[in-house]
Amino acid sequence: MKRMVSAALAGLIFGIGLIVAGMANPAKVLAFLDISGRWDPSLALVMAGAIAVALPAFAWAKRRERSLLGEDIQLPTAHHADRRLLIGSLVFGMGWGLAGICPGPALVLAGSGLADGLLFLLAMLAGMALYRAWDARG
Repeated sequence: MKRMVSAALAGLIFGIGLIVAGMANPAKVLAFLDISGRWDPSLALVMAGAIAVALPAFAWAKRRERSLLGEDIQLPTAHHADRRLLIGSLVFGMGWGLAGICPGPALVLAGSGLADGLLFLLAMLAGMALYRAWDARG
């Protein structure tokens, strides 16, 4: 029960943060990505703030074996960028640049009942299914 409550609370805080920061507004995200037009640098400050919070948290987590809730801590172990990571990053970036939406804000938009969020989530799920089918071939 503690895990479910903490996950719900973390998701709620994350969603509120996305809304307050403007990350759930595709127009604001697209303005941030439009470096040759009317560029809006405000999301760079949001990203810098997120990094400033995450760095000490990851440093703390590296020194521990268990989370505050007693769960095993699972940090990434890969230290190199492979082909799958590069291609996935490229596809993610193209989707973010075209739609102005990424998975977290898509959940906020879908939860708000907005068609753009629902459509993005359906497209994302379809892309994940296509990848699984393609990966299973090889």
